[in-house]
Amino acid sequence: MTLDVAWAVDWVRASAATVVEHRDELVELDRQIGDGDHGENLKRGFTAVLAKLDALEAPPATIGDVLKLVATTLMSTVGGAAGPLYGTAYLRAAKACGSSSVDSAGVVALLEAGLEGIVARGKATTGEKTMVDAWSPAAEAAAKASADGAQPAQVLEAAAVAAAAGAEATVPLVATKGRASYLGERSAGHLDPGARSSQLILEAAVAAADRAA
Repeated sequence: MTLDVAWAVDWVRASAATVVEHRDELVELDRQIGDGDHGENLKRGFTAVLAKLDALEAPPATIGDVLKLVATTLMSTVGGAAGPLYGTAYLRAAKACGSSSVDSAGVVALLEAGLEGIVARGKATTGEKTMVDAWSPAAEAAAKASADGAQPAQVLEAAAVAAAAGAEATVPLVATKGRASYLGERSAGHLDPGARSSQLILEAAVAAADRAA
């Protein structure tokens, strides 16, 4: 089994839908330890992505084309840290997916490239209460699932489950990166909004893969 361009487009649309659905939650999480704009920024960004998708004269030829469209749109429309971080993640992932379909190993490559982009842009590592705390275990779980012979949808499911656990594990952490780090010890006890939105976007990838099956 492989996942194709139609899956990638569905993933983007599902991501937009879940961002809209959870906009208020993400705003509230960010209000507690940041600027309070994470949910609104992502909603604006993905709404612009959908507009770009709908305006295409021809369907994207590769998964990379879809992800590159997301990357460039988020970078140009999303303020704060989320735009550059997610934009770089999608851009790196796009470069890793230049074909019209991906197998399990291709899903792993996509996720690992996205993680590399976030780390490169944010200069963060695990344990610093950032989206890396969701993406890093997601990529690791995906690699293990693929090595164990899982199908692409199962690889994504393993990644999403690990991302959820990673996001939840940010609650007791003290932030050392981004605006949350300004709070010092007071940042502990709060779920990181970037880790939560990362979880939601990976869960959207699973839902799209399930529909493609």
